[in-house]
Amino acid sequence: MLIWSVAIYLAVSLAIGVYVAFRVRNTTDFVVAGRSLPLPVVMATIFATWFGSETVFGVSATFVKDGMRGVVADPFGASLCLILAGIFYGSKLYKLNVLTLGDFFRMRYNRTVEVLTTLCIVASYLGWVSAQIKALGLVFNVVSVGAITQTTGMVMGAAIVLAYTTFGGMLSVAILDFVQMIMIMGGMFFIASIFSEQTGGAAVVISHASAAGKLDFFPEADVAQWLAFLGAWITMALGSIPQQDVFQRVTSAKSVKVAIIGSMLGGTLYFCFAMLPMFIAYSATLIDPDTFNELAQTDAQMVLPTLILQHTPVFAQAIFYGAVLSAIMSTASATLLAPSVAFSENILRNYFPGITDHSFLRMLRITIVCFACVVLGFALGTDDSIFKMVENAYKVTLSGAFSPLIFGAYWKRSTTQGALFSIVGGVSSWIVLEILAGDTSMVPPQLIGLGVGILGMIAGSLLPQWIGLPHLAGDERAEQLRARQE
Repeated sequence: MLIWSVAIYLAVSLAIGVYVAFRVRNTTDFVVAGRSLPLPVVMATIFATWFGSETVFGVSATFVKDGMRGVVADPFGASLCLILAGIFYGSKLYKLNVLTLGDFFRMRYNRTVEVLTTLCIVASYLGWVSAQIKALGLVFNVVSVGAITQTTGMVMGAAIVLAYTTFGGMLSVAILDFVQMIMIMGGMFFIASIFSEQTGGAAVVISHASAAGKLDFFPEADVAQWLAFLGAWITMALGSIPQQDVFQRVTSAKSVKVAIIGSMLGGTLYFCFAMLPMFIAYSATLIDPDTFNELAQTDAQMVLPTLILQHTPVFAQAIFYGAVLSAIMSTASATLLAPSVAFSENILRNYFPGITDHSFLRMLRITIVCFACVVLGFALGTDDSIFKMVENAYKVTLSGAFSPLIFGAYWKRSTTQGALFSIVGGVSSWIVLEILAGDTSMVPPQLIGLGVGILGMIAGSLLPQWIGLPHLAGDERAEQLRARQE
C-alpha cells in the first residue's frame, strides 16, 4: 500500500506539471510564470522554496543532535532571508522587469560583473540541488524497504523532477508548489498529532527537550562559539538573498504588493512549519530512547524515516512520505530551474546574438537537462550530509554576490570597479581561508569573505577609477537603472 500510494502520488504530480506546461507560450511564462501569480500561489511557492530535504531530514537530525542552536541557519536564517529578500526584490527589482539577477548586475555595472556574479550563483546551487536528489534517493530506499537502492532512487528522483521542470518551468513549479503545500501542511500536522498522543502530549516532548538543553538557543560566553553561531546564521540569512530561485518566485507575482506580502507570509509560514519535523524527530527519543539515541549518533538523518516506519500505521506512512516527496520535489524543481535560467540568460545568450524567444526557450530546456546530469553526478559522488550540503551552498554567494547586489541597489556611488574588487577579493579570501584553515578557523571563512567584499566595494568605488571604459559603461547603465526605479 505504501509503495503504491507513493507511486500514484508521483504520477499525479507529474501529470499536473506536464498539463500546466501546455500554458507556457514564451520565455517569460517559463522563467517567471508570466508575472501572473496571485497571493495564495506566491505564498505557497515562497514557503516551498526551502521546505525540502534539509528541513524534513537535515534540520530535524541536527536538532536531535545539537539542539536549537544547531539549527540557527535553518529555519531561523532561512525564514528571515525569505522575508528580507521578498521586501528587497519587491521594492527594488520587481519593476525593472528583468528575468535574472545577472540582468540587474549587467544593467547596474557591466558584462564582466554579470558573468562573475552569475558563476557564483550557479556554483552555489550544486550542493543545494544535490541535497534534494540525495534525499529523494533516501526516500525511495526507505519506502521500498531496500528494494530500490539509494543510487537508483537518486536517478529516479532526478528523472521525475527533470521531466515536469523541463516542460513547464516556473509555471509548473508554482502550481505544483500550491498543491504540494497543502499536502505538506496536512501531512506534517497529522504525523505530529500521532506522536503527540504516543508521548503523552506536545508539552511532555517540549519539557523533555528543554530539560535536555535542546531548546537553548544562544551559545555560551565564548568568542569562537559566537562567531560560528553568527557565521551560520548570516550565511543563510544574507548569503541566500542573491539567489535566482528566490528572485524568480518573488518576481512571478502579479504585482509589487502581492510579491512583498506573499514573501512575508511564506517566510513566516516556513518558520512555523519547520518546527514540526524537529518535534516529530525528537519524539523518537521518548518513544524508544535506546534505539533512536544510538541512531542519532551514527546516522541522524535516519531517525525520522525509521520512526515513521516502526511506529505508525501504513496509512500514516503514506501521508508522511507523500508530504516529504511534496517538500523535496517542490524545492528540487525550483532549484534545478534557477541556475539553468541564470546560466542560459547571462552566460550563453551572449554567444547567440539575435536568438529568437522560441530558440532561447529550447536553450533553457537543454541547459536544465545538462545541469541535472551534473547535479546527479555530484550527489552520487559526495558523502556529505543533507544539512551540510545545504548549509555550505551559500558561502560563495555571501562572499561574492551579496555586496555588489545590496550596494548596487542602495548606494549611488557604487561603481563597476568597486563591484569587481568586491567579487574578486571576497571570493578569493574565502577560498584561501577555507583551504588553509577550514573548520579550524576561529572566524568562519565566509564571514572574512563578506567583510573583504564590503571593503572592496567601498574602496573600489571611492578610489580613482583605473578600469576605464567598462566603468563608464557601468555608470551609464546605473543612470538608466535609477531612472527606471524612479
